[in-house]
Amino acid sequence: MQTQTTAPSWYRHPDARAWRTDPVGGDVLAFHLGLPGYRRTELVELPALAGELGVARVFVKDESARLGLPAFKILGASYAISRALSERLGQGAAALGFAELAARGGPTLVAATDGNHGRAVAHVARLLGLGARIFLPATLSRAAVDAVAGEGATVVELPLPYDDVVDAAASWAREAGSDALLVQDTAWPGYERVPAWIVDGYATLFAEADAQLASHGVAGVDLVAVPMGVGSLAQACVRHYRSGGSTGPVVLGVEARNAPAVISSLHAGEPISVPTEPTIMAGLNCGTPSANAWPYLAAGMDAAVTVTEAQATSAVHDLTALGVDAGPCGAAALAGVRAVAQDPPRRAATALTPNAVVLLLSTESTTANPLPT
Repeated sequence: MQTQTTAPSWYRHPDARAWRTDPVGGDVLAFHLGLPGYRRTELVELPALAGELGVARVFVKDESARLGLPAFKILGASYAISRALSERLGQGAAALGFAELAARGGPTLVAATDGNHGRAVAHVARLLGLGARIFLPATLSRAAVDAVAGEGATVVELPLPYDDVVDAAASWAREAGSDALLVQDTAWPGYERVPAWIVDGYATLFAEADAQLASHGVAGVDLVAVPMGVGSLAQACVRHYRSGGSTGPVVLGVEARNAPAVISSLHAGEPISVPTEPTIMAGLNCGTPSANAWPYLAAGMDAAVTVTEAQATSAVHDLTALGVDAGPCGAAALAGVRAVAQDPPRRAATALTPNAVVLLLSTESTTANPLPT
């Protein structure tokens, strides 16, 4: 895998909407419906943003409160952990409920995180009565570290970039053997199944959004903006919209300018690693795309754009003023659409017409990842 030190700020794949893939197998939504405290997150329409962007309607899928946590990540963590533990118990492809799993015991759950994923893994471990060991970069905010520790996890802070923290977590889990279960939301050769289950878990978000949009009289959207770290949520997004019979919307991936792993890889035509710099979009600060996500992003994502710290900050404040609690990673979706809407060639390439319906995926709250003070 090669490394790149400079990156473009825009990418377009004109043939992406013609690509098709298989839908997620199994009823992931039914699994989440059975979890304690499940309720679907809000879909908020924001006419003021529609007017600003020059489109017909703008909706935000607000993931600021999901199953007791301030981010969407628990959708993937809960489903993947259930699948992995159920398989250990000889249940094949079943995803047993938490009550049954809690009665059986199990290994220590291990993960690396730049915030929300690790907290989700630790939260599930607490619900199941299992131990959790969460590795994270020492640059993570104190609030994020304390939130993970507050779930009862053993926290291991390392003065390393995120990719190296992932390696450290994987190494610890290997050495622990059957006493540990690595629950990582990025894939690499030889470690694909759990990350695939995590992506499957995100299907619930899109199933909810489809039903909520239909209740607003919207049969389909024209553009979906999805924040990207390693690309797992974007993979789920592409898979959802490219597995139907219709053309589907334009899928726009949004990355932090300081961590442009996916857009650099798309331009290179292969997955590459990039050096990253600190960013307020902590959950997007990843230097290497997930191996599982890469084929979906390369084939089925229409466009990608990077956004600056200032653009993300502005989007946080503007969404807050409109009543949406969005941290910098979640607000990146709005920042990305703005960066496209303000550039005529990009706008034309992404179907942002006056009749367009836009869906923004806001993946976290300000509680999960507060702006620096």
